[in-house]
Amino acid sequence: MRIICPGCGKTISVSIGGRKPLSLSVKNVCDAVAGCSTVSQAAEKLGCSRGYIYRVLREHGMSPKALTEGGASVKDCEQD
Repeated sequence: MRIICPGCGKTISVSIGGRKPLSLSVKNVCDAVAGCSTVSQAAEKLGCSRGYIYRVLREHGMSPKALTEGGASVKDCEQD
């Protein structure tokens, strides 16, 4: 994007954007949560935030508690 500099009046280019979205599969998230004892450890392992894990699982009707306590299995993630 090009803007006019308020100081000198020249046209300059500035980049807009931000962080690129993560694209981790649900299966990877489920595997990490099932293999770790906490969501924090799974997030560290995947290189994402805890909120990202909660959001991905919620979008697929699952909870981290179900994966860590054995209520749901990783195979349930594969079907989605």
